[in-house]
Amino acid sequence: MALGKTISMNFLTARQRFYQEIQQPNAQIDLAAAALYIAQEEYPALDVEAYLSALDALAAEASDRLPAESYPLKIIQAISQYLFADLGFRGNQQDYYSPQNSFLNDVIDRRTGIPITLALVYLEIAKRLNFPMVGVGMPGHFLIRPAIAEMSVFVDAFHQGEILFPEDCEARLQQIYGQPVALQDEFLQPVSARAFLARMLTNLKMIYVSCQQLEKALSATERILLLFPDAIYQRRDRGLLYYETGQFTAACRDLAAYVESAAAAEDRPQIMRLLNRLDPDWKNR
Repeated sequence: MALGKTISMNFLTARQRFYQEIQQPNAQIDLAAAALYIAQEEYPALDVEAYLSALDALAAEASDRLPAESYPLKIIQAISQYLFADLGFRGNQQDYYSPQNSFLNDVIDRRTGIPITLALVYLEIAKRLNFPMVGVGMPGHFLIRPAIAEMSVFVDAFHQGEILFPEDCEARLQQIYGQPVALQDEFLQPVSARAFLARMLTNLKMIYVSCQQLEKALSATERILLLFPDAIYQRRDRGLLYYETGQFTAACRDLAAYVESAAAAEDRPQIMRLLNRLDPDWKNR
């Protein structure tokens, strides 16, 4: 899809705006804008600029609360105090799997969300305060940390900005999975902007599949594939969702690509049987 830079953003769809944003290098992707374009597919009238301005306003208020000493922990404590104690942002424990928790506009309006979207609000405030932080995609949970290599300090935005050290992260993992889990170095590595957005969309996809909103699950999967076109398991899932929504030609195309690329996949025989039912001659096309 070729999108000319000269086309006014007013004439682009939310999907096109999202695509245009993620064509930039990871470091230049505006996470907040991209997340709002994700939400704009759910809310076509959403004013993206208004919510970006809302983040600017939050950061301006937070700047008045920063300590005179610019020590990282003191800055983190000030941001957390402002967001969670003063403004009342919180993790949505009562309705964790509501899609609203994954839409940045809803999180800002309702001041509640899931770990990754609350982390996004925190990251955007910190960025505007010239205190860069990064997302950390720990399994089953999402954290943030200062972009300072020598600091092994993590912030849990879902739990009121709780400060964690690596041993606390391991304990949190064990709490989430209900069994001993050994902390591995890769669990605490920063995620790229594209991986951040893919994780947001994967959350939405899983929510929509669980409540059988398959068209919306398909929409989320399509956007994951815009981020990572070679993600073969996402290609399989898109094919299955095409099948479930009656788009059989598109389903065959994706599922055939999957069985050709994933020769060792455990579910390959089942996918091939489905392909044979859809189009017995699919191998010759």
